[in-house]
Amino acid sequence: MKIAIASDHAGFELKSYIKEYLLKKKLSVEDFGTDSEESVDYPDFAKKLCESILKNNFKRGILICGTGVGMSITANRFKGIRAALCQDLYTAEFSRLHNDSNVLCLPGRIVGKGLAEKIVDVWLKTEFEGGRHKRRIDKIEEVAKEVK
Repeated sequence: MKIAIASDHAGFELKSYIKEYLLKKKLSVEDFGTDSEESVDYPDFAKKLCESILKNNFKRGILICGTGVGMSITANRFKGIRAALCQDLYTAEFSRLHNDSNVLCLPGRIVGKGLAEKIVDVWLKTEFEGGRHKRRIDKIEEVAKEVK
């Protein structure tokens, strides 16, 4: 699985750590920035990652900022992106099982590296359950078509 990853300055340290963690697990990772802790605007990096997912270059992506909120708000503006802000294993698992999230948002200033590893692992290994949840995902996409 190819995974896209990006962060702003507040998420840079955790992004760098998670990127190396994924590479050690022999996963393919493409980094969409940022490349330092110098202040940047998170929407720029969320946009790059989401556009690449929507072009079918990646199945899933990981976005990291200070709280994860800015990245998740930005990512969810893109039709076809289902970004989930996860700070624990339960939400990571169920964001995949029930919501088929394709972007994981992590709060770089809130979760530690060990917990972030576990969240990423659960999120990557959990498959979408489908069934009644597929109907709900389809409704989300219908709503997105109606929103101007």
